[in-house]
Amino acid sequence: MTNELRFDDQVAVITGGGGGLGQQYALLLASRGARVVVNDIGGSVTGDGSSTEAAEAAALEIRDEGGEAVADSHSVTSPEGGQAIIDTALDAWGRVDILINNAGIVGDAPFEDMTAERFEPLLDVHLRGAFHVTRPAWKVMREQGYGRILNTTSAAGLLGNVGMSNYGSAKTGLLGFTRVLAAEGADHNIKANAVAPIAFTRMLTHSIDGAAPPADAAAQAVLDELTNQYLKKLDPALVAPVVAFLTHRDCPVTGEVYTTGAGHVSRFFIGRTKGFYSPGLSIEEVRDHLAQIRDEAGYTVPGGPADEMAELFAMLMAEQ
Repeated sequence: MTNELRFDDQVAVITGGGGGLGQQYALLLASRGARVVVNDIGGSVTGDGSSTEAAEAAALEIRDEGGEAVADSHSVTSPEGGQAIIDTALDAWGRVDILINNAGIVGDAPFEDMTAERFEPLLDVHLRGAFHVTRPAWKVMREQGYGRILNTTSAAGLLGNVGMSNYGSAKTGLLGFTRVLAAEGADHNIKANAVAPIAFTRMLTHSIDGAAPPADAAAQAVLDELTNQYLKKLDPALVAPVVAFLTHRDCPVTGEVYTTGAGHVSRFFIGRTKGFYSPGLSIEEVRDHLAQIRDEAGYTVPGGPADEMAELFAMLMAEQ
C-alpha cells in the first residue's frame, strides 16, 4: 500500500490498553510504527482488583510482533497516577504524540438505587481520569507543538440509557472536555476528538448479563440468536482503524465525535434548530410554538458558543 498511514517515531499512550478495545488500538498503532505505552491496572470491568499482567501481556505481544511497547500499571484516578503514566512514555522515549483515554469501568443501577458510592468511581475513572492523564500530556504536546488526543465517549451518555446515570454523566462530560481541548489546542497543532465505540467487549457482556432475563425460553432463544448473529460481529478490532485515523498526523478534524462498530463509522454532532422568536416571549408562546421550536428542518451545527451567538444576533438583526 503506497499511501499507508504510519506512526513511525511517534509515541502513543493508551489507557485501558491491556485488553478489549484498548489492546486493539495498541496493536494497530504499533503495527504501523508507533511506540506504545500500554497502561492498564488489570482490574475487573467494575473496577475491582488490580494486576500488572494485562498490561505486561499486551506489551509483550507487541514486542513479539516486532514493535516497541512498555507496560504501565498506574491508576488514572489521581493526578500522581496520570503524571506517572506520561512519565513512563517520557522515560522510555522522551516524547508523547498521541494520548488515547480509553480506561473505563461500569456500575449500572436504577437511578433510585444510584448512590454516591456507585456514582463517584465512574467519574474518577472516565472523566477525572482523562483529565489527570491529559494534563501532563498537554504540557508535553504544547512544548513540542504537536499532539493528538482521543477521548472515549458513549451513546449511553450522548443518547441516554436506563440504569447508567453514572456512566452516562461521565461519558457526556468527556464530550465537553473534548470540545474545549480542541478549541484550546487549535493554535498549538493539538487536535482532540472522541469516539463512541460499539464493540463486543467485557463491558457489553457485563451489561447484557446484568439485564433482566427474558420471561420465557422462546425469548431467551431469540436473545441467544441475536448474540450469535449480530453481537459477535462487533469485533473491537473494527473500531481500531477509526481511532488510528483520528490520532494520525493527517487527521483534518478536531472537536468531533465518531461512532463506530462492526466496520461502520458515522459522525455524531450537536445541532441547533431554527427555532421561534418573539421579542416579548411568554410561557404560552413556548407552548404554542413547541413544534416549530423542535422542527429539525434547516438545523445548523455551531462550531462553538461564538457561532451560536452569531446566529442569534443575525436573527435579531433580520427581525429589526
